[in-house]
Amino acid sequence: MKKGLFALALGTFGLGITEYVMMSILPELAAQFGVSIASAGHLISAYALGVCVGAPLIVLFTRNWPLKRILLMLMVVYIAGNLGFTLSSDYTVALIMRFISGLPHGAYFGTGALVASRLVGVNRATSAVALMCMGMTVANLLGVPFGSLIGNTLSWRYIFMFVVGWGVITLLGLWLMVPRMAPLPPTNIKGQFRFLKKREPWLLIAATMLGNAGVFSMYSYVTPLITDVTGLSMGFIPVLMLLVGASMCIGTYYGGALSDRFTPPRMSYYIEIVIFVALMSLFLWAQCRWVSVPMVCLSAAALFAVSPPMQLLLIKYSPGGELMGGAMVQIAFNLGNALGALFGGFPVDSGAGVRYSSLIGAGFALTGVVVLYLFRRHIAQRLATPDR
Repeated sequence: MKKGLFALALGTFGLGITEYVMMSILPELAAQFGVSIASAGHLISAYALGVCVGAPLIVLFTRNWPLKRILLMLMVVYIAGNLGFTLSSDYTVALIMRFISGLPHGAYFGTGALVASRLVGVNRATSAVALMCMGMTVANLLGVPFGSLIGNTLSWRYIFMFVVGWGVITLLGLWLMVPRMAPLPPTNIKGQFRFLKKREPWLLIAATMLGNAGVFSMYSYVTPLITDVTGLSMGFIPVLMLLVGASMCIGTYYGGALSDRFTPPRMSYYIEIVIFVALMSLFLWAQCRWVSVPMVCLSAAALFAVSPPMQLLLIKYSPGGELMGGAMVQIAFNLGNALGALFGGFPVDSGAGVRYSSLIGAGFALTGVVVLYLFRRHIAQRLATPDR
């Protein structure tokens, strides 16, 4: 692995812990700030809002900067936001700090994907992006469970002290390991959004959002699915989380490798089909542990397998606004997560049963398959008639 890719992966590891560890420490945060668990959940929403706001905002301000300088600035904002959250004693201040912590997330992935693709040859670009994203999957596999243990036995503040220290290490790694790269060709603000006049990026954004919504319709409620429908005990949930984390790592690696071999459009399409099949299988046979556990893992693997090719495709089809296109992927991911949690909760609240969350997710995924089919047909038509 090129050392620059390793430095980029250090950053995605930290971002992964910062985003995902919150789900397991909400009771401690609620007690610390004297609010309900539902209000503590707003700390998760504040981060997601920061991702959606920060991705386009930061790109607009830094669009003509050298790529390495953008990465360094993003890591400084990340360190500052998490340090502020670590020291927070007031709930409102904590919300603001979580929002600030989320600001660099999307822009880091967008800029990092550009840097990763430049570090290797064209034929290995998707694999390079996958290696960068591997940091987040390792965070889900190791960092989040370890952070949960620290948060539940000592204090949640120790987790974020670690996150701040990791940010400093990442900052040094980016400074020392990522070579200086020239900025993208200069564009004005209007030029950053010009690519949205075309059909391809909208299809890719929609497909990304739908795939994420599909998996998170199920995954947001995976604990009651496994305990109430499959019949496994709560003691199995930590084991399941480790299996899911390992699946994410495998999915990320092979999503990049297979996309380099068979092209990103083709792999994205077939991975979306895998998501649909896994979610439908969960709806039909969730009562069988030999189906439910593998299908939860398969859906997680497929979700992360589709990330590298989607990241690269949006950059490719965002000429003149590559940074914005790369950042748009993370906006679509977070919107999909929010939609999935919202719609997946409807059958739970209505009493229909948690297995119907998987059916709703399958509907999202099937729509994503159709969108990617339209995308592939559209680019095939454009290649056949290049004068269009």
